[in-house]
Amino acid sequence: MPDHPIPRPGRPVRGSETGRPLMAALDLLGRRWTLRVIWELREGDVGFRELRRRCERMSSSVLATRLGELTEARIVETGGEGYRLTPLGERLLDALHPLEKWGLAWEKALRE
Repeated sequence: MPDHPIPRPGRPVRGSETGRPLMAALDLLGRRWTLRVIWELREGDVGFRELRRRCERMSSSVLATRLGELTEARIVETGGEGYRLTPLGERLLDALHPLEKWGLAWEKALRE
């Protein structure tokens, strides 16, 4: 069993002894490089080497760990050309778009 089990709703996670779904999601997404991997898969299948290249300084072992976690969480799956988001992963990406818009507004506010 890994030192840090994959967060799941209904199980204790960082910030929630009851494993509230939002807290489980934040625990999973808060792991280093997780959001970057999801972001890089937004346009479709990406092979392991290409994904590692896009993620710059990420080690192969960390990428393999994150892909394993995201696969177990049913956010990522393997396909003919490499890794891709599942329908659930696509919904997660859709849910992140408002945060992207907020980030752009924040950037603009800091420049004013």
